[in-house]
Amino acid sequence: MPFHVEFTRKANRDVEAQLAWWVRHGRSAAERWHTRFIAAVIEALEGDPHLYPEAEEAGDLGINLRVMPYGRRRQVYRVLFTVAGILCTGFATRRRTD
Repeated sequence: MPFHVEFTRKANRDVEAQLAWWVRHGRSAAERWHTRFIAAVIEALEGDPHLYPEAEEAGDLGINLRVMPYGRRRQVYRVLFTVAGILCTGFATRRRTD
């Protein structure tokens, strides 16, 4: 049975902020990034979110926080999420800085 993916308000704000950055570099690139990002996250996590490792912050936060990398080279984003029953929630995107 597939999982249901739900974006939190914080996740939506993070995605919108990243989309605004992309728009400054070209509207068509922004639209492509947004469409591909959302589709990739939903497809991957509806399948089996347990395939992704625990996030580094999970121990400090005391929750089962997992991380899904998205992108390549310098544009790698960390999709942070939790799994609750059949619901994946709590997305936040951050570009890696290292």
